[in-house]
Amino acid sequence: MSTTPTGITPLDDAALAALLADWLPGQRWFADKGREVAGVEIARRTALVEADDVLVEHLLVDVRFADGPDERRTRRYQVPLATAHALPKDRRAYPLTPVDESGDPVGDGPVVYDGLRSVRGTQAVAEHLAGQDEVGDLRFRLVEGATVPTGEPGRLLGGEQSNSSLVFENELMVKVFRLVQPGLNPDVELHAALADRDCPAVATLRGWIETDHPTGPGGEPTTLAMAQEFLAGAADGWAMATASVRDLFAEADLLAEEVGTDFADESRRLGAAVAQVHDDLAAALGTTTRDGTDLVAAMRARLDAASHEVPDLGRFVDGARAVFDKVASAGPVPVQRVHGDLHLGQALRAPDRWIVIDFEGEPGAPLEERRTPDCTVRDVAGILRSLDYAAQHTLVGVEDRQRRFRAREWYDRNLDAFCTGYAEVSDTDPRETDALLRAYALDKAIYEVVYESRNRPGWIGVPLGAVERILALG
Repeated sequence: MSTTPTGITPLDDAALAALLADWLPGQRWFADKGREVAGVEIARRTALVEADDVLVEHLLVDVRFADGPDERRTRRYQVPLATAHALPKDRRAYPLTPVDESGDPVGDGPVVYDGLRSVRGTQAVAEHLAGQDEVGDLRFRLVEGATVPTGEPGRLLGGEQSNSSLVFENELMVKVFRLVQPGLNPDVELHAALADRDCPAVATLRGWIETDHPTGPGGEPTTLAMAQEFLAGAADGWAMATASVRDLFAEADLLAEEVGTDFADESRRLGAAVAQVHDDLAAALGTTTRDGTDLVAAMRARLDAASHEVPDLGRFVDGARAVFDKVASAGPVPVQRVHGDLHLGQALRAPDRWIVIDFEGEPGAPLEERRTPDCTVRDVAGILRSLDYAAQHTLVGVEDRQRRFRAREWYDRNLDAFCTGYAEVSDTDPRETDALLRAYALDKAIYEVVYESRNRPGWIGVPLGAVERILALG
């Protein structure tokens, strides 16, 4: 590739692909950790910035794997990259090329690093959104009347596992979907539907970035990023819940309701917010029914796979099948569009209300599956399992019957509060959907058993204990 007008000589596709094959598996957001990368090919490469000191490009790359089902042998990722003479001052720039302690390249050639760490790169994202520009195959779109702050660079948030989010002037957040699948991302789709209903329990959608996926039918429009209101100062639901549990344990003589950071009122308000989201999604996108057998088919498949992978689940298989069989024999179940991956970390406490975020569903699942109507109880079960984790998280490896009793007290109190809040807004009390709630909670706990066995074996007792308690209820 020839030298650009900036005087920087970018690497050619083959050289970049070789670097990416080594670099991608180490990134927090890479969804295929543990799989053997067989090769990387650059599908598209679009220049966003050609400045004197940096070239910023938007890349779509196809990662080929040596294992997995056919539909997952090749996965497409979105990888903005910057090429410069040296690293920026941000020492977390995650270079693909070797650099010395000063950030200068080792040997000849430029430095290549994460494009979302480039000041000019992030500024360009905001500028193109504000202008609703089309840059190569990229289309920047704004909701009518929406504004975008420009001039200041974006700040990359830490902690995300599936995507990368830039915050501009504590006002706007642009979430970049790293794993790209053909079609409209549910995060944009459901936020737009909820905006039409003026739903107070979500952040305001400002815009999105899209392209045409070459493997989609007729160049199917495909979402690359979403821009929405940023809620500066909002508290994370998981952090609030776990702080409440820690304070309870610190006050040995007080009941959960007597502790100053009792979470029950917040659980009730969160239940009301989730119910509002469900009601507005039903009004905006409609409802239908699914046969119970169809609804539990994936649950049964997950149980079979999990019991083969984790032998400790073996003693629960017959009981779990009986729970799923009860739903299968119940006939049609009302379904609609739901969040699909709801937990306390997907809820933010703003000063005046709870906000539900991240409506994209399970990022690694096929887009068609994530857009399939499901029962609202899936979201309820997700929050209840998250409350259980909050109650149990400090007890891993601890044998203290009194503390375990108090953790159960905290969980039961918050479960009832959440369901009460939900019932105050919805026509349905989740506690009255016993068979469905048990099935969805059990399915989630089985998923958690596999996750913990792979990632945190010391924690496996938390979901295994939940499986045992759920089955004991029957």
